[in-house]
Amino acid sequence: MSAAVAVRPRAAGVRLWVRAFPTLLRIGLAEALAYRAEMLVWMLTTTMPLVSMVLWQSAAQGTQLGPTKLGSAELTAYFLLTLVVRLSTSSWVLWLLTEDIRSGALAQRLLRPVHPLLGYVASQLASMPLRGALVLPLAIALLWNLSPHSLTHDPVQVALFVLSLPGAWLLSFLSMTFVGLLAFYIDSAAGLFYVWVGLYTIFSGYLIPLVLLPTWLGKLATWLPFQYMLEVPVRMLLGWPIAGGARDTVAGRLAALQSLGIQYLYVGVLLLAVMLLWRAGLRRYAAFGG
Repeated sequence: MSAAVAVRPRAAGVRLWVRAFPTLLRIGLAEALAYRAEMLVWMLTTTMPLVSMVLWQSAAQGTQLGPTKLGSAELTAYFLLTLVVRLSTSSWVLWLLTEDIRSGALAQRLLRPVHPLLGYVASQLASMPLRGALVLPLAIALLWNLSPHSLTHDPVQVALFVLSLPGAWLLSFLSMTFVGLLAFYIDSAAGLFYVWVGLYTIFSGYLIPLVLLPTWLGKLATWLPFQYMLEVPVRMLLGWPIAGGARDTVAGRLAALQSLGIQYLYVGVLLLAVMLLWRAGLRRYAAFGG
């Protein structure tokens, strides 16, 4: 009897989350539209891949770079897709979370019947339509005109790319949430954000394809989760790996499938870490009268 009673509240809680989530999304979209100018400024600050594209195009002019023989067309497609994936999967939940903890607004969220982390998820996802409306038409037009043959035509790799986008977003959201939750323990968790950004910039493929890194840095990148937030989805849609300038469909499928599995393994590890830190942080928050 007690087990049945315990299951019913959990089921009721899940049903409440399902009913409340569309409302949370509508609220988040309204906020995104209200602050659309700020979002546009934020998007304009993430255009570094376009600068990198111009620089690496100049470096590859008339030649092919690295063991995979990347030419201007491949590098153009790479950095344009990097921009699209970055804008589609990034998260700024760290700033919301740290401000709520610092100001005490988190206490109000805790009084609501919906888990606060679900509210943060909704606020982040709600901006996706606005982001897509601003970025995708430009990116698709550029890809079509500059390097239409640089993308893979293998439906398996395209499908794996689509599956990798939620994983990339979850990695970004969870890593930002983890850093933000450190505000329970330190005065400025946002300071750690700059350390995270430095690592992300180097090891995600944001500034340079990882195959062009020095060997020792490339090996280090394979053990870190950053590439699964950005370069791995990009590689899937490009049909990499490329051997001698030609795609290997079988190797590409195997690499994409393996990368997808590792990506979601990292998602699971980060989710567990976030939940443990959340529970420990709430105990500290309550102890100090939060």
